[in-house]
Amino acid sequence: MDSSRNLVLLGFMGTGKSAVGRRVAALAAAPFLDMDAELERRAGKSIARIFAEDGEPAFRDLESQLAEEWGRKQGAVISCGGGVVLRAENLSALGANGLLACLTARPEVILARTARSKKRPLLAGEDPEKIIRDLLAARAPFYAAIPLQIDTSDLDPEELAARLLARWKQPG
Repeated sequence: MDSSRNLVLLGFMGTGKSAVGRRVAALAAAPFLDMDAELERRAGKSIARIFAEDGEPAFRDLESQLAEEWGRKQGAVISCGGGVVLRAENLSALGANGLLACLTARPEVILARTARSKKRPLLAGEDPEKIIRDLLAARAPFYAAIPLQIDTSDLDPEELAARLLARWKQPG
């Protein structure tokens, strides 16, 4: 593994970025950085409250600032929020010194994984599965632009972490 390069996990909510990212970081003895957790810490409130009180554009601005900052880190596993792909400059910043990996999952798997969470402001509505399908469709071109794609729907988290670690270790 190039110890200076980051592993940047991208993808929709519920695809395993945080859970698998922690496992990869532990296996590699590397720092694990969770973008959503850091944004909440810096704002002093939950992402749901940021969305409600400040609006999504303000949240996306905070997210872009953090992407720029963390893109300069070295040797870290970075778990990004699902919407970080909506701004090209975020991917440029994070990809400048990182292997970008997009984790995907089928909509019904995402629904099952996110059903118990109250921390998903974009899923607050009458029909979360429809919201998931609509958001996935809207973001599909952004996610598809990331060359390394891994469907996590049927993968064991340990197997996925080992696969990501092996890919991260490859030169280039």
